[in-house]
Amino acid sequence: MEELNCFGLIAVNPDQETPSEMHLKQELEKGDLKTKTEAMKKIIKLSMAGEKFPGLLMHIIRFVLPEEDHFIKKLMLIYWEIVPKRRPNGTLLNEMILVCNAFLKDLKHPNEFVCGSTLRFLCKLDEKELLQPLMPSIISSLEHKHSYVRRNAVLALCNIYRKHPSLIPDATEIIARYLESEQDMSCRRNAFLMLTLNDRDKALDYLSSCIDQVQNFGEILQLVIVELIYKVCTAKPSERSRFFRCIFSLLNSSSSAVRYEAAGTLVILSNSPSTIKAAAACYIDLIIKESDNNVKLIVLDRLVGLREVVGAVSVLQVVVMDILRVLSVHDLEVQKKTLNLALDLVSQRNVTEIVDLLKKELAKTHNTSEHENMGRYRQLLIKTLHSCSIKFPNVASSIIPMLVEFVSDQNELAALNVLEFLREAVQKLIDLRPLVVEKLLEYFQSIGSLKVHRATLWILAEYAETPQEIIAIVQEIRVGLGKIPFVDDAEENDDDKAAEPKAATVKKPTTVTTTKITADGTYATESSYLTPKVSGKASHLPVLKKYMLDSDFSISVCLASSLVKLALKFQTMKVDESRINGFFAEAMLIVTSMLRLGKSSAITKPLTDDEENRISLCLRALSDRCPVLYDAYVSESKKSTDYMLKVYSEEKAGTKRDQDHSHDADYDVQTDFGSVLSSRGGDKAEDVFEVSFNRAVGKSSDKKDEGFDSTLLSKVSQLTGFSDPVYAEAYVHVNQFDIVLDVSMVNQTGDTLQNCTLELATIGDLKLVEKPSSFVLSPHDYITIKASVKVASTENGIIFGNIVYDVGGSQSDRNVIIINDIHVDIMDYIVPAACNLEDFRQMWADFEWENKVTVNTTLTDLHNYLEHLLRSTNMKCLTPAKTLEGDCNMLAANLYAKSIFGEDALANVSIEKPLGENNGSVVGHIRIRAKTQGMALSLGDKVNAIQRVMPKPTGV
Repeated sequence: MEELNCFGLIAVNPDQETPSEMHLKQELEKGDLKTKTEAMKKIIKLSMAGEKFPGLLMHIIRFVLPEEDHFIKKLMLIYWEIVPKRRPNGTLLNEMILVCNAFLKDLKHPNEFVCGSTLRFLCKLDEKELLQPLMPSIISSLEHKHSYVRRNAVLALCNIYRKHPSLIPDATEIIARYLESEQDMSCRRNAFLMLTLNDRDKALDYLSSCIDQVQNFGEILQLVIVELIYKVCTAKPSERSRFFRCIFSLLNSSSSAVRYEAAGTLVILSNSPSTIKAAAACYIDLIIKESDNNVKLIVLDRLVGLREVVGAVSVLQVVVMDILRVLSVHDLEVQKKTLNLALDLVSQRNVTEIVDLLKKELAKTHNTSEHENMGRYRQLLIKTLHSCSIKFPNVASSIIPMLVEFVSDQNELAALNVLEFLREAVQKLIDLRPLVVEKLLEYFQSIGSLKVHRATLWILAEYAETPQEIIAIVQEIRVGLGKIPFVDDAEENDDDKAAEPKAATVKKPTTVTTTKITADGTYATESSYLTPKVSGKASHLPVLKKYMLDSDFSISVCLASSLVKLALKFQTMKVDESRINGFFAEAMLIVTSMLRLGKSSAITKPLTDDEENRISLCLRALSDRCPVLYDAYVSESKKSTDYMLKVYSEEKAGTKRDQDHSHDADYDVQTDFGSVLSSRGGDKAEDVFEVSFNRAVGKSSDKKDEGFDSTLLSKVSQLTGFSDPVYAEAYVHVNQFDIVLDVSMVNQTGDTLQNCTLELATIGDLKLVEKPSSFVLSPHDYITIKASVKVASTENGIIFGNIVYDVGGSQSDRNVIIINDIHVDIMDYIVPAACNLEDFRQMWADFEWENKVTVNTTLTDLHNYLEHLLRSTNMKCLTPAKTLEGDCNMLAANLYAKSIFGEDALANVSIEKPLGENNGSVVGHIRIRAKTQGMALSLGDKVNAIQRVMPKPTGV
């Protein structure tokens, strides 16, 4: 069965009643202009939806075709696109002769809109018999006085020549002569495009004749010229020098689109340092000047892609300071990609300049809120400076003093990023440890976050190496704690809190009214609202003590552990025994005071059992002073820190290596040389215009063998049974934003099935775009039809329906076969993705939809269950693999995935094995969070469906 071309889709209201053919005939025959217009709209909509009105053709020719109204004529052209023009045997309908005469009349119409729109319609007409009588009029339209008619005449000739070259064999010569005399830029563009598609040699001859004038051409013509040069130079590398100067001049075009395409083509023509530098400068200028963020990201991706050009890295390292000008764009994604690119280009020669600029950018973000993403931009800058200092230790000493200022920043994540950087810096760069300790002590009292204080205490206790540093740390701790013991102060503070309500009842705000004389001598009343000052000790409490009075005793545990570590270090140094004893006594006093405060009645929420046990253990360590404790608190801590940072570095290096190797070929893959590349060659000779078009329409260029699970057979769904009169099965082809059903139907009876229709409906966020048309199935015949379903979001959906048909010669009602449901799996739209821990935590806090799934499986191994879950849900485990190593009765991991619609899916897996049951099944919970309810529920349903399924055994 021949498929009909579809030029557009018009939605039909399902609640609207379908008019009968007789009613439409009456409206066309007896109605006025407005009635005929509405009737034509109905006919067009219904025809596009699959309805057929064969009896209306002659009525439309008689009563609508002669109308001179422009809107009616436009509707008629749409109607001629969709109406069947041939009989079932392939011959042309007799009525089309009248239609051809109407086309000929419109081509000679004095109104340029009628003539031009008719020419535009002829581009879509395929019937050779209708086109042949119109050719003289089409050619004569090239000399029309109006440019609208001329440019559509060129398009009509182009399409007719490509479909039926015999109708106008000299089309390219006609267009070449026309191009020499034409002055209108849009007409010249269409004519040049026609030569480019059909006779490239003539197009190149014309371009050579006016190559010095290309810079003065219009944007639309320049874009076609750039495309032609790209295709020619890709096919014939020897022609590159011929057009190099032309493309280079287009970098200065007034059109941003032309400059963008010219820069990309210039890199194809030559990879010399001057061309790469010019292309990079063009991209940078476009990013800064363009207002649309989407355009900025597209151009920035092209700038990042320059790294893959041979020899481009060394050139980009020279212009990296120009690249960093893009940071002035206040878009977080643009800034993130720019910083990543700059980090890849940093070298020993430019690291100082880059660091200085980043420090200036960081200083601009301090205590400012120019836009909503300023805090996240600050984090990106800190991470970039972190990486620069680890790569090039010689600049770390200039970075640390500035970064330490941000430990007191209001943005807690930025402060934690600074401490993460300091931890890695002092671990790898031993010479910087005194500087880091000194700067942290300087800003210790100005820190306002509990987490930041805990991390700072750990760094100070871990890397303090001299008696002076240890004593200075303890002094800062004493300042932060205030007067010791705490219990008396806490009770006094509790009395102050109890007295506050009484004071509030006595000292209420008062209103004072006074009478004054105005300038004109009249009296006026002036009222003032007086609020008494509230004094309290809570606002002046030391920072560490304030945490504990607010029942945040995690700082107490961290303080006790840090004091033990400092005391054990102090004990091994060459210090008087009396000073050592005094140090231990002071540490024990602080720990005992915190322990008493946690048990006092002045605290609303006392110490937990775990916190009390850990503080008591620290107190026991201070009293015993055993040498074994030094190994436990100091030596083992250093080993654990080394191991953790090593795992972290390997994880980052592995991610970076995967990204870099994604563009590399294996050593045993053949090498393709551009000059001898065949049609089966590699990716180097791919036409980027063709690749972009294929991606836009959902075609994939990936030719890898993906195994049986991705073959056609695995996606075939059986719709009816083998014993049904009509056997049907569908291949479900999932594109990016739609689903195409290729349905094969076989008539298993000896009767002719008439008006056979596949009726479909959907459940979920799916919408049927194209209704399959009716057809006739001969005995034991088969047919293949298509249906399109639009997908709006990531969630499960169901496609259901039935097959309806009439049996020829039968007087019974219509026959119905209910088809099996087609389940649209959410896994078709979810792909594994990666994100850092900070972004994961931020999204976890922002997303409001959570679905908690209880683990119910027969699997007994925690790691096997996690692997089965990852394989079945297309999610990626963000928890490092080495963190999950070892045998343990519990496991926790973070999972992340992204949908093709840009939606994020988060999951936290907390599973364990029942205590005392070695062969017991895994139990626990999986918490799923997403921005939309549908995605959270659909992913939870998928987990429930797969967790009982035993995974396939995998070979070692």
